Amino acid sequence: MIGKVSAATVRHRHVVLVLGLLVAGVNAAAVGFVPTLGQRLFFYPLLFLTLAVLVLALITMGIRPAYFVVQPQIPAFATPAPAWKVFIALGLLGPASASIGALVRSTRQGIASTFDVVPSVPWVVLVALLVVEAWRGHGVQFHPHGVRQSSALGSLTVPWEALPTAQIPPGADRPSWLRMAFTEPQLVRRRGIPWSRKALRTDNVDAGFLAAVIRHYVCHPERRAAIGSQAEYERLLAELPERDG
Repeated sequence: MIGKVSAATVRHRHVVLVLGLLVAGVNAAAVGFVPTLGQRLFFYPLLFLTLAVLVLALITMGIRPAYFVVQPQIPAFATPAPAWKVFIALGLLGPASASIGALVRSTRQGIASTFDVVPSVPWVVLVALLVVEAWRGHGVQFHPHGVRQSSALGSLTVPWEALPTAQIPPGADRPSWLRMAFTEPQLVRRRGIPWSRKALRTDNVDAGFLAAVIRHYVCHPERRAAIGSQAEYERLLAELPERDG
């Protein structure tokens, strides 16, 4: 059941996030301009929804599927968008909208101060980054030219020529990253503030599956040009070792 909810949330995450933003906007306006009405109509429902989606986020953090999303238009194989990021973004939209509404109300009443504004700015920026992450579904992409990991703040691109292997941290049952060793680090490109300089995130995909795919294309350079096609994806799955999930 949780798996189906997670998959549906990922598939329709743009609609889910738009609805969340609309509710947050209405809540902020109600708190800012009609606080009594806002408290009656939104406080308890939003509190319940916030707790519910944050619990779902904690549960779905453990779901790490062993598959890719085929993106022939790029072309690339991409890790699926993590449902837990969507749930966390939704869970924080409610408190963030209430905070913005309270700031608007204080400003209208002429009692807002620097101490009210300063804490709100990083909070709103954090929630905005989480929404962008959830909307775009940032993760790891396999391209014919290499592996790319992106986030809302930056990206890491590793050409195949610089990537001999990726290793799962020793002793980790469900690792959240794969450590990479570079043979030619000068070929690695970093833009902005990447999540990591030498690791791939695996908090939304099975780490063993990701490592196996990297090994496969490192050992079979002749197959890289076909990355991004459905036929190559089916061939890849057929040749990989048995996968979990």
